[in-house]
Amino acid sequence: MLSFLQQKKMKKFFYEKILVFLVFLLLNSSSAFHQHNVGGVQPLSKIAIHKTIFALHDSASIKASPLVLGSKGEDTEWVTVNLEYSNSSAEDWIGVFSPANFNSSNCSPEAGNPRQQPPYICSSPIKYKYANDSNPDYTKNGKSSLKFQLINQRADFSFALFTGGLSNPKLVAVSNVISFANPKASVYPRLAQGKSWNEMTVTWTSGYDISEAMPFVEWGLKGESQTRSPAGTLTFHRNSMCGSPALTVGWRDPGFIHTSFLKDLWPNSVYTYKLGHRLFNGSYIWSKPYSFKASPYPGQDSLQRAIIFGDMGKAERDGSNEYSNYQPGSLNTTDQLIKDLKDIDIVFHIGDITYANGYISQWDQFTSQVEPIASAVPYMVASGNHERDWPGSGSFYDGMDSGGECGVVAETMFYVPAENRAKFWYSTDYGMFRFCIADTEHDWREGSEQYKFIEHCLASVDRQKQPWLIFAAHRVLGYSSDYYYGAEGSFEEPMGRESLQKLWQKYKVDIAFYGHVHNYERSCPIYQNQCVNTEKSHYSGTVNGTIHVIVGGGGSHLSKFSDTQTSWSLHKDLDYGFVKMTAFNHSSLLFEYKKSSDGKVYDSFTISRDYRDVLACVPDGCEPTTMAS
Repeated sequence: MLSFLQQKKMKKFFYEKILVFLVFLLLNSSSAFHQHNVGGVQPLSKIAIHKTIFALHDSASIKASPLVLGSKGEDTEWVTVNLEYSNSSAEDWIGVFSPANFNSSNCSPEAGNPRQQPPYICSSPIKYKYANDSNPDYTKNGKSSLKFQLINQRADFSFALFTGGLSNPKLVAVSNVISFANPKASVYPRLAQGKSWNEMTVTWTSGYDISEAMPFVEWGLKGESQTRSPAGTLTFHRNSMCGSPALTVGWRDPGFIHTSFLKDLWPNSVYTYKLGHRLFNGSYIWSKPYSFKASPYPGQDSLQRAIIFGDMGKAERDGSNEYSNYQPGSLNTTDQLIKDLKDIDIVFHIGDITYANGYISQWDQFTSQVEPIASAVPYMVASGNHERDWPGSGSFYDGMDSGGECGVVAETMFYVPAENRAKFWYSTDYGMFRFCIADTEHDWREGSEQYKFIEHCLASVDRQKQPWLIFAAHRVLGYSSDYYYGAEGSFEEPMGRESLQKLWQKYKVDIAFYGHVHNYERSCPIYQNQCVNTEKSHYSGTVNGTIHVIVGGGGSHLSKFSDTQTSWSLHKDLDYGFVKMTAFNHSSLLFEYKKSSDGKVYDSFTISRDYRDVLACVPDGCEPTTMAS
């Protein structure tokens, strides 16, 4: 048993480590972000940590309850934090920390970083709230009760009370520790199409290494006998990160990521599944049950509905100020998709997935947020600058937008049917659709490995069976009236359409989608900067140009448009939203842009045509002919 004096010394040492960490956090908060993302401000960067003082106060107390979360198997739960402080003020605030105990024994400094000083703190706070958030009388009576929503992230939690505001913070109290009943539980399944049309992959996260449990999925046709398929297990370590904060204060153990491949599915059939772990003592750990509908056969004539958007990120349902406050529209988009889920078959999130920016805990929070969607329909992702870019890491752009993740986290957390997941380009078929997903964070120019992939993806589709040919990428390789692109004078990512427009034209791509720019915009059918069709709401006949669409309003702060009025832009919207494509059959497609706030349609068009229209000769899109008989 420790003496009272020993306990007091240990508590003081723990608090001092928190303060050292917060100072280090401030010094490392000024990351370089891409020009399109300068509008976001990390709330904790507002805190003048260098002025923070250690000021534990006998009149300050903070308690969190319940002590045990998820006692009935829940993977998310609301926590009540009660606090008292006799010297209360309107500037008092609560910080959330996980893991609860900042153990520096396993941390090491980043080589060549002069800003770091020992002790090296392993983890970062998740979010904060002001103490008077739910009690305006806090400043009068010194009491408040706050609600936080926590998710199962394989670690415990504690809460710290600061006074003095953000500019002169003082640490006055730290709470008790709380945790989930089974922090290792299997959580947050995300579906993705496999490399074959009749294969579905299931990826999830747990705290179980293969040394203590074997992961698998129990699945089968709804109402029929179930079978079991094994899962592979991956993880990554701190030394896989490329720089700060992912390598330092943003690092958090990701647990283990499991993927199982469910094969030989019957088209359009409903399957049920559960995530399982068989412990070596013979017992089993089970998730709750889920279900999905298998994909249609390529070319199958049936109703098929695809959602596409980019740049959504994550947000906090409890109203906390989060680490990466870039996504004010994120929850609206998520909730609208959940509401419409019965009318959705597949989702494409084309880059800038979480905006974790090197804070690894954000990935758990994002997969929890989208679980109702990703556990029920394929959730296909693309790589963006906030997943991949880091100097000297092989990314096409030498920026620091990934926060040191350099693609490792995205490639591990989400499955995509790519030949090499470090090169995030792939094709996938969904009934009458062919999707060619490019990776703008790797070279796409003519002669590159990716250029060859893009041409093969476009050229290999049988348009009689799959008439709807879709190209998607994160950065704008086509057309955008965004303010920054307008300032550059190109209205595109440099070297974008110059490299690829002849492929879009030759293979008659219907629609090209992009994120990166946080707004909505639709172009006319266009080739070489010229509209090739005067229609605006209904297109029919030959495919003589590609429609380019910006769908970067998934949730991140909005990007304003250029003052220049571009001749090819048909519809603009500075708001959060997503696109839904509905293929009714081989001859009829409906395009709808919906706002995330209300789910209503604010822009739409239809395409009607026959196979002979796809075959028709158009400029730079003609098959060679001969005069021979």
